[in-house]
Amino acid sequence: MTAALIGFAAVLVLAFLRMPLGVALGLVGVVGFAELANFKAAMSSAARLVIDSGQSYGLSVVPLFIMMGLMVERGGMAKELYRAAFVFLGHKKGGLAMSTVCACGMFSAICGSSLATAATMSKVSMPEMRRYKYSDSLATASIAAGGTLGILIPPSVILVIYGLITNASVGKLFIAGVIPGIIGVMFYLFAVKYVVSRNPDAGPAGERSTWKERLIALRDVWTTLGLFIFVIGGIYIGAFTPTEAAGMGAAGAILIAWARGALSWKVLFDVSRETTLTTAKLFLVLFGAMIFSNFVNRAGLPDGLIQIVNSFDVSPLGVIFIILAIYLVLGCVFESLSMILLTVPIFAPVVEALGFDLIWFGILVVVATEISLITPPIGLNVFVLKGVLKDVSVKTIFKGVTPFWIADIFRLLLLALIPSIALVLPSLM
Repeated sequence: MTAALIGFAAVLVLAFLRMPLGVALGLVGVVGFAELANFKAAMSSAARLVIDSGQSYGLSVVPLFIMMGLMVERGGMAKELYRAAFVFLGHKKGGLAMSTVCACGMFSAICGSSLATAATMSKVSMPEMRRYKYSDSLATASIAAGGTLGILIPPSVILVIYGLITNASVGKLFIAGVIPGIIGVMFYLFAVKYVVSRNPDAGPAGERSTWKERLIALRDVWTTLGLFIFVIGGIYIGAFTPTEAAGMGAAGAILIAWARGALSWKVLFDVSRETTLTTAKLFLVLFGAMIFSNFVNRAGLPDGLIQIVNSFDVSPLGVIFIILAIYLVLGCVFESLSMILLTVPIFAPVVEALGFDLIWFGILVVVATEISLITPPIGLNVFVLKGVLKDVSVKTIFKGVTPFWIADIFRLLLLALIPSIALVLPSLM
């Protein structure tokens, strides 16, 4: 166990020294395994792990869902989703911010990336909110917070990676994220309502749309929503596996882009290249995490943690709250994927040994990770917005997102205390 703790500390040091996380995880995993056995065994184990994982059919879900999200982004569907939300909510105080949150939730359902959701929606909704003289803090906060939904509402690459690490069903993880994602949207709407109740000038009301305009807006988004229902509904009823759903989703996104006149050879080449680069980066980190996980399991860290937990008079739910507190602290200095790859191989065996469902724990981890995307000082969604909106300070955005991450804390507590919220849909599959 001492060797495993030293290895964990070594990964943290190397990460802070700016070594790529996948390289740091793999290097420490190989060196640590060699210390426990020998160098030849360590290299052989790492090579076999990479080969077996690289040939895994289940891993093909990652590039396919990435391609689906990129194609949706290039197809201009974000504008139509925002317009559909605006015609129903724009006439309320804070209505444009509410529309942004709802559009982010819908865009997340076909994109699967928090950073892409935040970057895309900032270009779509920020000009409108400025036209209606919304405060920069509320406008940017609604985009940054709404963007976090991308890693929870299926399809989610983070949930896929969690499932690969823990051998949990990716299909059940997807379905388990639906209700918590909807609750997240509702809590964010309450956060907007709270902000404008204290400062009505932060979110002036827009004009009311007619029902004809609303029906036209709904007509424009039916293909996008239909793609989500087709992919996730197909998994839910067992028509196809998550990997097959990813293939159908990618093909559907390409067809929708073609039908809208947004597809060209250049777009297809750019999307394919970006998919390849993103997948390669993810796989490097994932393989490194698997090598490191192999080392800590051989060193006995999960078993040692279970013994420590049993030696203290702490309830199993108390252990869950301690783990979640660790995630909230780590989220202040680590980005989401790094945090999951570092901690899940250590915590998942402990959680399973305590008798908890790994599907439920996966949703808790992702919600805790969502909070890290908007908390200082590393909140990635905040810095993505800063990169797009040069004239808005980081301080302004962080100040604006405070009610949103407080709402996320309440959602996390709700899911932890009532597991059936996340597990009711998977239980019916």
